[in-house]
Amino acid sequence: TALPAVTDFFPLLSLQTFTAWCNSHLRKAGTQIENIEEDFRDGLKLMLLLEVISGERLAKPERGKMRVHKISNVNKALDFIASKGVKLVSIGAEEIVDGNAKMTLGMIWTIILRFAIQDISVEETSAKEGLLLWCQRKTAPYKNVNIQNFHISWKDGLGFCALIHRHRPELIDYGKLRKDDPMTNLNTAFDVAEKYLDIPKMLDAEDIVGTARPDEKAIMTYVSSFYHAFSGAQKAETAANRICKVLAVNQENEQLMEDYEKLASDLLEWIRRTIPWLENRVPENTMQAMQQKLEDFRDYRRLHKPPKVQEKCQLEINFNTLQTKLRLSNRPAFMPSEGKMVSDISNAWGSLEGAEKGYEEWLLNEIRRLERLDHLAEKFRQKAAIHEAWTQGKEEMLQHRDYETASLSEIKALLKKHEAFESDLAAHQDRVEQIAAIAQELNELDYYDSPSVNARCQRICDQWDALGALTQKRSEALQRTEKLLETIDQLYLEFAKRAAPFNNWMEGAMEDLQDTFIVHTIEEIQGLSTAHEQFKATLPEADKERQAILGIHNEIAKIVQTYHVNMAGTNPYTTINPQEINAKWDKVRQLVPQRDQALIEEHARQQNNERLRRQFANQANVIGPWIQTKMEEIGRISIEMHGTLEDQLTHLRQYEKSIVNYKPKIDQLEGDHQLIQEALIFDNKHTNYTMEHIRVGWEQLLTTIARTINEIENQILTRDAKGISQDQMNEFRASFNHFDRDHSGTLGAEEFKACLISLGFDIANDAQKRTGMMDAEDFKTCLISMGYNLGEAEFSRIMSIVDPNRLGIVTFQAFIDFMSRETADTDTADQVMASFKVLAGDKNYILADELRRELPPDQAEYCIARMAPYTGPDGVPGALDYMSFSTALYGESDL
Repeated sequence: TALPAVTDFFPLLSLQTFTAWCNSHLRKAGTQIENIEEDFRDGLKLMLLLEVISGERLAKPERGKMRVHKISNVNKALDFIASKGVKLVSIGAEEIVDGNAKMTLGMIWTIILRFAIQDISVEETSAKEGLLLWCQRKTAPYKNVNIQNFHISWKDGLGFCALIHRHRPELIDYGKLRKDDPMTNLNTAFDVAEKYLDIPKMLDAEDIVGTARPDEKAIMTYVSSFYHAFSGAQKAETAANRICKVLAVNQENEQLMEDYEKLASDLLEWIRRTIPWLENRVPENTMQAMQQKLEDFRDYRRLHKPPKVQEKCQLEINFNTLQTKLRLSNRPAFMPSEGKMVSDISNAWGSLEGAEKGYEEWLLNEIRRLERLDHLAEKFRQKAAIHEAWTQGKEEMLQHRDYETASLSEIKALLKKHEAFESDLAAHQDRVEQIAAIAQELNELDYYDSPSVNARCQRICDQWDALGALTQKRSEALQRTEKLLETIDQLYLEFAKRAAPFNNWMEGAMEDLQDTFIVHTIEEIQGLSTAHEQFKATLPEADKERQAILGIHNEIAKIVQTYHVNMAGTNPYTTINPQEINAKWDKVRQLVPQRDQALIEEHARQQNNERLRRQFANQANVIGPWIQTKMEEIGRISIEMHGTLEDQLTHLRQYEKSIVNYKPKIDQLEGDHQLIQEALIFDNKHTNYTMEHIRVGWEQLLTTIARTINEIENQILTRDAKGISQDQMNEFRASFNHFDRDHSGTLGAEEFKACLISLGFDIANDAQKRTGMMDAEDFKTCLISMGYNLGEAEFSRIMSIVDPNRLGIVTFQAFIDFMSRETADTDTADQVMASFKVLAGDKNYILADELRRELPPDQAEYCIARMAPYTGPDGVPGALDYMSFSTALYGESDL
């Protein structure tokens, strides 16, 4: 520092300011000066002043009164000043000894500049600029103060008052000060500084107010006294900043924990509400109601579940990010509330998907059951109606006693007629058994209208038993009369015998042609078509039989006409007549083309179903392997080392975008699956993939890519926070991959132990130390000396860090976190404790007022609410224990 000519320096220098500044230091040595140019002439007080302000001892002074002794003392003082890096210009010992005022004041200003101002440093600025920046920062909260220099900015006195109020607000009522009353402001600041801060009154208020531009050096000298007086507060501010930083991290982590708890609770609550709905197996009675249940289930799959899948994925990402931040800030791992662990949510999600799968299978089975029931119920009604029509009047006929007044021929006719009826009755036995079997199957399938079916079936069976009994009774009566009546008309008998089975055949044919059918494959409909063609092939023979039967009737008519037989005009042996046979025959021929059309329509429907099966299978057989391939590629990316972490992250994000762009194909497959379900197609021989397989694979693919990206982001966060180089990160990855034999992305306990040994961790004696990479011989010696077995206690300690959940595996992220902790420094509880001790003024406790004065309001109240009362013997009322609070921040005790 070069000092310009003194004569150019101090035309307006305040003698009072410099004298007061010197006395503020000389009082510490028990002396003072009254005349600055006279009292420093012998050099003794000058040397004493330098010793006080520097804290160093000067050379032994000369005690003589001669001029040469005084010059020697002043030279010793000037040499000491020069030794401190100050270059004195135009100042000699002779001028000081002779009492030159300007030279003496110049020397004093040089001392002030060197020892009071030059060492001031604020944010990489020093001396005058540093002191000005300090003043600006301290007075920044005061709107009516604007410090830009060391002259006119201080004329209104508010700058001095603001400095005092900022550090000691109890000394000045700043709100009562007015900018238009500078005299009061200046005198208030000077009096308070002298009385409470031990800063002498170096300036005169009238001189400052009455001067257009106050003396800059005088203002700087006086302001520097405030800086040194409040330097302790500056240390407190630094300590407060450190505490604020630590508390901000803690508050952010607590907010993340609260967010995780809320999101986990909401997701678990949704699962809790959804599972009972999926486990509700109350069946519906109609196909329409079950179709509505299936539609509601599709809405759940399409609208309600996907957002929850995203929430579950985001929850896992938030949990991993929080754990990474806690590890980076040297905090204990976050343990969610009981029942809200990621594993608990995964288990609950698995229960949800199990219930979902069971519910879908139940829906489809119920639809099949209802379809089968509707078919059987319709079949039952048709057969029952045919049987009831056939039995109508049969009981009355069997109970008729016409044989009592009949002639012999009539008796024979009645007997033959009865035999024909018995034949007909036996033919209908099969239909009755079918009706009973259908009713039994409807009961077994829990048909909702089983009571009415059972009642109708019981009536038919009871009537059938009654018909059997009546038939037996009439047969016995006719046989008793047969001995009396032997004449019989063979032609009527032959007609009756041939017409009855043919009539039964036509009724059976009509029943079969009108019978409903249900098929699920083309092969089944082709089988029905083949059977129908075979039936049509029998029609020519049946027509010949019909012509033969009609021929018998024509022969009867010819005989009656030829021989004038006295007949009643009807066949006494049967109720079947040619008109009925022709009518039923016409009905059969009418039903044949209708059956043809029904089979053609069903064949077309089955062809369409086959097209839907192939359409779905073609896409599923592409999408399924694509998803599996992508899963394998992501697995390879996660363990390979190509480029920096940022390159890997960019690659993965591009990969994720390509996967997301594949979503329209999944949606298209969902549409095809919906068409298949609407068509009631329940199997597909063209593919082994179901829509459920595709959905699960797609959700796993999205979750896997999101987790992988999150792992890379956490690795970048760890690397940047811990200062790990890319080469170190590659070394860690290479070691991890080497021991990850199955490429699962995790290490077992023994694999992890071997990996630590390969990286140079010697923990055989339960003491961990980082020795760097071993060469081959060192590594071999280490393994032999340890017997290939690490110390169990130390290894258990390391495993508790990297595997807090005791799953027996170590992920790469946990491995990176452990290695970063071994190679980087972090804040500790001792550092935070030392910062609190600075704020407390070296006390073992701290008061609430001190926290509120040094910390921002929200963080001060955060500490006050969580600090325990101090119980030490040196405590005072309201004392707080900052030591236990500091250890709690880092998990070394309970907060």
